[in-house]
Amino acid sequence: MLRNGASRLALRSIVAPYAARPTANFTRTASSFQLTAQFGSLASRRPQLAQLKPAQSAILRRCLADKMPDEQKQAESRYANEKLKPTPETVSATSSTHPMFSEVGTATPQKEIDMMAGMRHDVGTIKETFNLSEVPREAYYMGLAGTLPYLATSLTTVYLSWELNHANAGYGYMISEKNATFILSLVEPLQIGYGASILSFLGAIHWGLEWAGYGGYQGYKRYAIGVVAPAVAWSTLLMPVEGALITQFFGFVALYYVDTRATYRGWTPNWYAVYRFVLTMIVGASIVITLIGRSELPDHVPGSVDRAKVFTEEGSSEEKLAEHQAASVDKKKEAARSDNRGEK
Repeated sequence: MLRNGASRLALRSIVAPYAARPTANFTRTASSFQLTAQFGSLASRRPQLAQLKPAQSAILRRCLADKMPDEQKQAESRYANEKLKPTPETVSATSSTHPMFSEVGTATPQKEIDMMAGMRHDVGTIKETFNLSEVPREAYYMGLAGTLPYLATSLTTVYLSWELNHANAGYGYMISEKNATFILSLVEPLQIGYGASILSFLGAIHWGLEWAGYGGYQGYKRYAIGVVAPAVAWSTLLMPVEGALITQFFGFVALYYVDTRATYRGWTPNWYAVYRFVLTMIVGASIVITLIGRSELPDHVPGSVDRAKVFTEEGSSEEKLAEHQAASVDKKKEAARSDNRGEK
């Protein structure tokens, strides 16, 4: 059957809307099986309520409202119209939390009282007070090394005193009585002279601080510290041994007090007062040990005053000293003869 071009165009316009156009169908479908890593806390879902749709939520609320008794409805309406009163005194850092290791609804168990808390606090206070971390290491080590000769002479005095007390027929445990007396006569002026040097040095430190202008220029106030300390220190060389040691002890304590006040006023570094306390404690303990050792010396051991009297008397000093030693030996022999411990 023959058709012209107009009829074919009209037929194509009618059929075209209903004709399916060829399209590429490359749709991807997700696999129903999927592996999920369970290494993270977000990968595994925690137990929770199922998500409800709005319609389901409305139905659930209506069912719960129908089953609610009248008393509960009245309470809910009363609570809805009630105003909340602020109570800030009941709110704390732990009022809205629950302890991990206790039961719900029970009181939190009280912690045991630490009986050593006070002692630990006192020990911590002492450590903070005598903290030497700010002291320069060079000054700290040199200061401690400077106290060693003083401590050595003190211990030597105690040992020699013990030897002289336990000497038998002129012989001690390690050295003889004569040698112990001779060494003691050398240790006495050595300790006193070294103590005078230390005391003078501690006073001279303030001259250096004044020249450096540390804490400002104080003038005669700070210069006087460096003058009085050597005057007291070197005057002890003219005193008897016990008097010299006691004078130096009070000199070290007085200078420590002055240094503490100077630190408080800013004339010295902040660590200087604690540093001086440690050194003064060692030197003061050494002086006390020496005095205890000298108190145990026998009566026949000549002191510095006795030796000075021998040299100032008429005649040869060597002869006088020999006579004095001979008299001491005779006195000891006489004491041995009068000893009647062997008699019944």
